[in-house]
Amino acid sequence: MPTAMLPTASPARPIVRAAAGAVIVALLACGVATGLARLGAAAPAHAVSKLAWHGVLMIPVFFGAVIGIERAVALGTRWAYLAPAAAVAAGVALLAGAPPAFAAMLLVGAASVALAVGAAVLRRQAALFLWVLAASVACWWAGNVVWLLTGDPFSAVAWWLAFLILTIAAERLELTRVRPLPRGASACFCGIAALLPAAAALTPWQPLPALRLFGAGELLLALWLIRYDIARRTVRRRGLTRFIAVCLLSGYGWLAVSGALGLDGALAPGHPAHDAALHALTLGFVFSMILGHMPIIVPAVARLRVAYRPFFYAPLALLHAAVALRVAGGLLDAFALRRAGGEAAAVAIASFAATLAIGVALARRSRAKTRRDGAERSI
Repeated sequence: MPTAMLPTASPARPIVRAAAGAVIVALLACGVATGLARLGAAAPAHAVSKLAWHGVLMIPVFFGAVIGIERAVALGTRWAYLAPAAAVAAGVALLAGAPPAFAAMLLVGAASVALAVGAAVLRRQAALFLWVLAASVACWWAGNVVWLLTGDPFSAVAWWLAFLILTIAAERLELTRVRPLPRGASACFCGIAALLPAAAALTPWQPLPALRLFGAGELLLALWLIRYDIARRTVRRRGLTRFIAVCLLSGYGWLAVSGALGLDGALAPGHPAHDAALHALTLGFVFSMILGHMPIIVPAVARLRVAYRPFFYAPLALLHAAVALRVAGGLLDAFALRRAGGEAAAVAIASFAATLAIGVALARRSRAKTRRDGAERSI
């Protein structure tokens, strides 16, 4: 999420933020559990019965809710929270056994509110990165509508993936203002970004060529980000700044892998490398971005300080090892490797959540010590 869009205060009360956070974490846990169930790994019985909704729970529900909260905080108005609330309600409805069409309608409503939020933000500042953010929400909305109209969530996958990629790309584009881009770089970015929704729109008519085009968009965007992202320079710094840069640059590598596989048609269901291409993107790229940005997002959204420590690299290293196993398993048609990668990824996500919690606890301890020292000096 663009840091410039995150205010220092939110209209949501602390108890509401805590409850919302707990529900979203629970939805993430359910999404991960259904993913494990799809791999035949140990998972709760309820997750096994809902394994068909793994992708829906992870992308339009979980990520839709998280990004919706960030944008509601950015706008600073209560009605904007209807977007993440509706996304969460859609996930709860699916898990409770409600008709899928009802969950799809809730997601369409969530994305519609998010579009209104984006329009309101654009009225304040019509920057290029905000237009890209609006385009990403439009992709979320389109995917939800496709699911509602067809009843087939797989038909919406390209739209939902474009939603995630463009959201992250917009955030990185916003930070290029720190170091102005050379002439033509912004136009190049726009041309590359346009390939993703164009490919998603063409998928119903020409699925394989469209998904190859989507892969080309991924690969070109990864190369653009590697070339122009300020992470290339900030990786030379220390502490949290370097950690974020390492997360970003390694994530771009996985985006490039997914794009290269996509050029071979691997994003099409039924392709032998489909699982590898999909999870190089969703696990390798997207979750690398999450690990890098959560130490910034948590203080901005939840108003909880996070103290960075070098052990933050442990979940990141485990995540990349997990993705490597998952991709290798997909390319070699080795189901055992795929399952091992899925299990390791679940451990990586859980360990990073624990790492964040430790970071919050350390920040509180440090702040309490500072206050005690200040009180003693004033006596």
